[in-house]
Amino acid sequence: MAAKIKKGDTVVVLAGRDKGRSGQVMQVMPAENRALVQGVNMVKRHQRQTANSEGGIISKEAPIQISNIALRDPKDGKPTRVRFQIQDDGTKVRVASRSGEAIDG
Repeated sequence: MAAKIKKGDTVVVLAGRDKGRSGQVMQVMPAENRALVQGVNMVKRHQRQTANSEGGIISKEAPIQISNIALRDPKDGKPTRVRFQIQDDGTKVRVASRSGEAIDG
């Protein structure tokens, strides 16, 4: 099955403590149905000091369920579903259901 959300997409969080916030997808984990979104679902991590990194408490992104994020519509910036469309030249592109605008170009 083709991926509806890919690395580099701008998404909006639909549920959870970060509801309404948006960010760019850094990594998608399809086996776990999760994605890492930049600046969303931040957690504190107690890092031990090593030879090449400093120790302390660092903030980092935790994976978020794919069902709790939606692609951001390129036209108005609101959350939208994704559908697939076959173009005249036979290529398959992702399309925002809200505005009908092509996402992949």
